[in-house]
Amino acid sequence: MASAGVRQCIHDVTLHLILLILISTLGPLQFGFHLAELNAPQDVITCKKKDIPASKSRLKEKVDPRFPQCIPMSEAEFAALSSMFVLGGLLGALCAGPTSTKYGRLLSMRMTSVLFLMGATLETLAGTVPIMSIGRFLAGIGAGASTVIVPLYISEVAPPKERGLFGSMTQVTVNGGILITQTLGYYLSKGSEWRIILAVGVGIAFLQFIGLFFVPESPAWLAAHKDPKKAVRTLQRIRGKGNSITEEIQDWAVDPVVPEGEHLLYDPESSPRRGSVASKSSQKSIAHIGFFQVVRDPLYQPAIIAVIGIMFAQQLCGINSIIMYSVSLLSNLLPVSSSLITIIISVINLFTTIASAPLADKIGRKTCLLLSITGMGSMSLALALSLRWEIKILSAISVILFVAFFATGLGPVPFMIASELVGQEAVGATQSWSLAANYIATFLVAQFFPIINTSLNDALGGKGWVYFIFAALALLSGLFVLWRVPETKGKKDADEVWGRTRRVD
Repeated sequence: MASAGVRQCIHDVTLHLILLILISTLGPLQFGFHLAELNAPQDVITCKKKDIPASKSRLKEKVDPRFPQCIPMSEAEFAALSSMFVLGGLLGALCAGPTSTKYGRLLSMRMTSVLFLMGATLETLAGTVPIMSIGRFLAGIGAGASTVIVPLYISEVAPPKERGLFGSMTQVTVNGGILITQTLGYYLSKGSEWRIILAVGVGIAFLQFIGLFFVPESPAWLAAHKDPKKAVRTLQRIRGKGNSITEEIQDWAVDPVVPEGEHLLYDPESSPRRGSVASKSSQKSIAHIGFFQVVRDPLYQPAIIAVIGIMFAQQLCGINSIIMYSVSLLSNLLPVSSSLITIIISVINLFTTIASAPLADKIGRKTCLLLSITGMGSMSLALALSLRWEIKILSAISVILFVAFFATGLGPVPFMIASELVGQEAVGATQSWSLAANYIATFLVAQFFPIINTSLNDALGGKGWVYFIFAALALLSGLFVLWRVPETKGKKDADEVWGRTRRVD
């Protein structure tokens, strides 16, 4: 069975598809890159560390007053600088759904590449806090928009049986971007070399900008916007000549009598069995659902509740607190620097995410979520106990397994499932709600975790009390997924996912 699945994947995947995935996922990669770019060189950028001796620096420093070696700022100013990225990300996530629905996935991705290019350039050349803040804000808009648009685009160009595999590439590239930044920071957090880290972001943005000229529009979006013939041609090119796309296009308003030379598009044995009424009605001037309209419509409310709940579960299970706390947890156990520990954790996260990529297509999205939440909750409990009992090796194992369990479900699945819970008319708005919830939950954890952690430790004595809370939140998250999140694996459309009769408007 496994070998048959591999053969099917090889048959479905073309070089053209791989190129589209690689170029489009440069957006999420930049999200991870900019998210972590200031972590390692923070002390150098903010002038907390003075110039290092020339003998230790590979570059001879010639200070240009326009590009100072560091930018003096207080803790509050640096926190505000960092938060500009989150603020921009929230704005980008809110705007990306309606924009990609109205103007297309491709144009929206090109807009994000321009925002990344502008933001990274301003950050690299910044000599003051306001200029760098503007750069972070612009990069944040691009990042927030990318995490909405790219999962949609991938779900619409990936073969139906491999959507889970390719959908996980969003999380893989986010982790890859974080790892790139942390690795660069490990070597370049000295003198003015921190600007090289930020300049790499300019290079990635430019690469994506150029690459998007070789990427087609989403076939599903073209079909929904009264250009089904172009949609068919685009999809056939992505799938490759000789591969039937009949099943994928049977709901598109395409004349079944096709011109000679396009016969490969259709498989006579699997021609649409539904009448032309259903097919054409699904394409008849699709009225796209807006950001607020999708919440008011009872048809889409279960999907909105599901995606918001999953995104809150992703953060409230404590992944960011674990990653932030892992340095102090492992620094006393391993004889290496905190920066290297962060890189080790990122490597584990990246490779576990890659290894877990096929799981969503094999055991299902919902099962992956439940497996992930159960593992994270168990590791939170183990971490809380190990901190209470001061068992360092158990703390280290708990942190590593926590990150591994996150990669099996709560890491990749929330980004791919929104596009599977609603129809094409509401997918943009739903994805915007999903990512907006993610940014809000991330902000809440980042803001209040240190406060709650310190308060509990001071009040109750010792360490680790906050992870009992994360274990309880994991339990609640698991119950939510069991109750409100349907399985989407193997389901043809949102009607089948929710078990309702197809509407013919």
